[in-house]
Amino acid sequence: MAITASMVKELREKTGAGMMDCKKALVETDGDMEKAIDYLREKGIAKAAKKADRIAAEGLAYVATEGNKAVIVEINSETDFVAKNDNFKNLVAELAKQILADNPASVEEALSKPMHGETVETYINSQIAKIGEKISLRRFEIVEKADSAVFGSYLHMGGRIGVLTVLDGTTDEELAKDVAMHIAAIKPVYVSRDEVPAEEVNREREVLKQQALNEGKPENIVEKMVEGRLSKYFEDVCLLDQPFVKDGDHKVGKYVANKGASVQTFIRYEVGEGMEKREDNFAEEVMSQVKK
Repeated sequence: MAITASMVKELREKTGAGMMDCKKALVETDGDMEKAIDYLREKGIAKAAKKADRIAAEGLAYVATEGNKAVIVEINSETDFVAKNDNFKNLVAELAKQILADNPASVEEALSKPMHGETVETYINSQIAKIGEKISLRRFEIVEKADSAVFGSYLHMGGRIGVLTVLDGTTDEELAKDVAMHIAAIKPVYVSRDEVPAEEVNREREVLKQQALNEGKPENIVEKMVEGRLSKYFEDVCLLDQPFVKDGDHKVGKYVANKGASVQTFIRYEVGEGMEKREDNFAEEVMSQVKK
């Protein structure tokens, strides 16, 4: 039987499963809608779909490297308890390596890639059925480096914060890791002042100027004050301007330069940043399970 787009759409609406999973289910059941639903339930995919509206803001960040390529990923779960589970940790590492090998351009493309004889999305759904929580691939970034550069990575608290750095002009992995640790702790936004958008600098300059005027400072010294305070702003947001956590007498840029290296780029992931968190009452949740 020919499988139409409307049939796939109907099955998706009934189960919440992914498009490719629905199409496969219909093919396997010769277009029988009820059998296709059962097929998805048997595979654990429909069950996973029921969890799709849950909030998954816990999880882990992870970094995988292979030669001159590296990837940093964030995989989310619903609870910190699951994030600490070895099975979840293994899944995160496996997905990171898969993404690094596939080199997809987006999360959607990554989910459509083959893995263990099925798609990455279907494989994740099968893990949801086993673990009992929503699991989602939130984001990733693949980075390539030159032979003259080195990767550095650091996972804080087992992966609550993950950082990937690229340092050029050195093979010192320990230095690259130290810079990654600094980034995890201090949370810079840009590598250098050159990366800060002009409109952002101008907006900050205007705010600082108005602050100085509100403080009653004479206009003839306001400009100098603003430039001084702007340096403090750059220190807050720019990695190279920050005092290095391992050597407060030197800025990161100077410290790295003294080692004959330069910071090319970095990516910092903090699990769940910008996401709504669950506000569960643990006692009530336990009691609800007891009453079932």
